[in-house]
Amino acid sequence: MITHSRFRAFIEILAESSNALKVTALGGGHGLFATLRALRNTNSEITAIVTVADNGGSSGRLRSEFNSLPPGDLRMALAALCGDDEWGRGWAEIMQYRFTSEGEMNGHALGNLLLTALWDRDGDPVGGLDRVGALLKVVGRVLPMSLDPLTIEAKFLDGNVIRGQVEVGSYRGTLEELRIMPTRPETSIPRAAREAIEAIADSEWITIGPGSWYSSVMPHLLLEEELESILSSQAKKLIVLNLDDPHGDELSGTSPHHHLAVMQRFAPSLRFDIALADTSAARYGSALESKVREMGGRLVLADLTQKSDPHHHDWEKLASAFSHIFSTESVR
Repeated sequence: MITHSRFRAFIEILAESSNALKVTALGGGHGLFATLRALRNTNSEITAIVTVADNGGSSGRLRSEFNSLPPGDLRMALAALCGDDEWGRGWAEIMQYRFTSEGEMNGHALGNLLLTALWDRDGDPVGGLDRVGALLKVVGRVLPMSLDPLTIEAKFLDGNVIRGQVEVGSYRGTLEELRIMPTRPETSIPRAAREAIEAIADSEWITIGPGSWYSSVMPHLLLEEELESILSSQAKKLIVLNLDDPHGDELSGTSPHHHLAVMQRFAPSLRFDIALADTSAARYGSALESKVREMGGRLVLADLTQKSDPHHHDWEKLASAFSHIFSTESVR
C-alpha cells in the first residue's frame, strides 16, 4: 500500500533528481484544468491548490450530505495531472465518468464518490487526495486551499446579497463586497491548508487563473493566510487572464483590466511579474498595459485559444507560452 508519507517521499526524491521549476497553480474548475494540462508539459514540479467553494451538481450534493469538501474541482485537477500512459489516462477517464440514471446516482462523477469515500472513512482530505494521485500516477500534487468547505458571499450594487459559488457565478451585477466563509458551524474563520501554505512558500513560480473570477480565482486572495503567503513568497507570479466569452463567467463582457482591478481592490498589496493574455486582448491597448504596470507586471500576449472554440484556452499553446516565460524570466 502507498501511504501518505511514502507518496510525499517519492515526490521529494523526484524533485531532487531533476532541475524542475517548482510551480504552484492557484484556481479551480476548467480554468485550472487548462493551466495544469499545460504545466505538466513543461519541466515543472507542480502543486495545484484548488478552490473548495463549489455548491452545485454532484459536488454540492456530496458536500451537503457528508459535510465534506466539494470534490469536483479537486477531481478535475487530479485528472489534468494524470500519468501520461495507458494506466494514468485510463484511470483519469474513469474518474471523470458520470452516472446516468433516473435515481439519486444520476450526475455523480465516479471520482467524486471515490474522494468522498476516502475522506469519510479516514477523515484526512490531503491523504485521500494523495492516495488518488498515486492511483492516477499524477505529475505533481493536488491540494485544497482550505480543509474547510467554503461559502462565497457577494453583495452587489443593487443591494442583493448572493451566497454560494453557483449563485454568485451566475449573477449579473456590479460587485460591491466579496468574502468567503467556512461552512462548518464550529469554524469561525476560514483556515488555509498547511500543505498549501508550505507549497506557496517553497515555489519558484505561482500562477493564478484563468477561471470564473469571483468564484474560482478571487477566493485564493480572500483567504487571509493564503494571501499572506502569496505576498511573502519570493516566487515570481504569473496571472493568466481570461478569454472573452459572452456565455462564460460572471465577469464575461468586461475587460481584462477590469478583472485586474477587481483583484487589486481586494488584494491591494499584490504584485505580479507577468500578465499572460491572448493576442485578442491587444484591442484594449494602453489601458490594459497601464493596469498591468500599475500592479508591477509586464504584459505578454500570445495566441492561446482553441481553433475549434475561441472561448477556451488551448493547453498546448499555454504550455508553449509558459515554457517561454519560465525560460526567459529566469535569466532576467
